[in-house]
Amino acid sequence: MRQTEHSETRQWLDRHGLTEAEPTPLLATRLAVRRRAKLVGDILLAGFLIGAALTHATGRVTDTAYSWLPLLVLTALVAGMLVAQWLLRQWVRRVDRRAGAQLPRRVAHPVGFGWPAVLGRPYAVFTVAAYTGALVLAVSVLPVSDPVLRAGAAVVLIGLAGAGAGMVMQLRQVLTSPAVAEDEASLTADVVMRVEDARALVTPSLVWMLPAIFLYGESLGWWNAVAIGLVVAGVVAFGLVQTRTMAVGATARQAMIVR
Repeated sequence: MRQTEHSETRQWLDRHGLTEAEPTPLLATRLAVRRRAKLVGDILLAGFLIGAALTHATGRVTDTAYSWLPLLVLTALVAGMLVAQWLLRQWVRRVDRRAGAQLPRRVAHPVGFGWPAVLGRPYAVFTVAAYTGALVLAVSVLPVSDPVLRAGAAVVLIGLAGAGAGMVMQLRQVLTSPAVAEDEASLTADVVMRVEDARALVTPSLVWMLPAIFLYGESLGWWNAVAIGLVVAGVVAFGLVQTRTMAVGATARQAMIVR
């Protein structure tokens, strides 16, 4: 294990209250692959947002008779994003399996950790509320006479459907992944990683960005105010959830106690 990896692992352990645990090659390998996966995931998200924006812009200059073509392209982008996210999570699981196969002994938790223990109800409620608000806004804009707004609503609905499916798929992978641990300390670290991964997955990046589509166009109406209000309310609510819920390390230790 290189000195840089040792230092990063030590900082991660201290940040989550695992001061008595020692940095090990197992933890360093698992943390490194998660950092790389997060970077690739952010690039995928940025690429999808750019693709969605280009699709919407193309639809605005395309003849109405062919307006379905941009939506088909966007649907293909959503499918591609879902496949890429699944492959990305499988890559993390493969690295974990290889690291676990090298352990002289392996500890596994007897009972699977469900989403209430790993994600927590406040995060789950916030996520459902954020997606519901964006969906209701998009559906409410569909009857508006402005074709640009209707096309934007279709883009938002397709994007939200893809983002929601990707989140559920990846969250299921996080919850069902087998534990990779050799002792109590590394098992606690394993649960900490699950909590970190789950909370990162429900950060509503797309939910905040997609409604910005309704800020463009020639028509002004209630949808402009609601689009801005959803983002502001979402940021405030997310901040409250983060500050009023237990830290990642404390959540993981609580899950270990009630397992």
